[in-house]
Amino acid sequence: MVITKANLLRAVPELNKSALDAFVAYWNQWAIHFEINTTLRVCHALAQIFHESGNLKYTEENLNYSADGLLKTFPKYFNSETAKEYARKPQMIANRVYANRYGNGNEASGDGWKYRGHGLIQLTFKNNFADYDKSGWCVGNPLEKPDLLSKYPECLKSALWFWTDRGLNEYADRDDIDTITRKINGGLNGKANRAFLLRRLKKEFGIK
Repeated sequence: MVITKANLLRAVPELNKSALDAFVAYWNQWAIHFEINTTLRVCHALAQIFHESGNLKYTEENLNYSADGLLKTFPKYFNSETAKEYARKPQMIANRVYANRYGNGNEASGDGWKYRGHGLIQLTFKNNFADYDKSGWCVGNPLEKPDLLSKYPECLKSALWFWTDRGLNEYADRDDIDTITRKINGGLNGKANRAFLLRRLKKEFGIK
């Protein structure tokens, strides 16, 4: 199934237009290899990618949170005092909240910042970068150079790999946005916007 810039802009006019040429070209080249090959699968995958990337504006997580933002987003890791200390310091924030999980070292290791979210679905944690590296799809070494996943085509290919690796085509076939969102996000954060994008994409591609 081929998509066009016109399709995407009719469905989501807010998309970052400067990224569309690369996105559409690489989507049409790579999506088929990951079996994102039905209208329903395409709509679900696009909706999630657009949400996660801020409508194709972001290919890296910057974590530039205020103190209030830290307390709301990461209450497990910050209190009123530490939130003030870490506020607006993205590298320190990443190293704290992503430490000692999924292959990352401790806060001092710097792994949290190095393996913060990269790509259009924000691949995060050293183990996920290692799995993508071993998948055979990546060109280059994302463990050594995570920034590879911030540029096309790897920012899109890594998202398509993650989608298939987590078995999300199966849930797209069931039109199950809740399970897809949980497997990407860990919860249902942003579900309303994801569902809004999905409705617009379905309308554009003729799904009622």
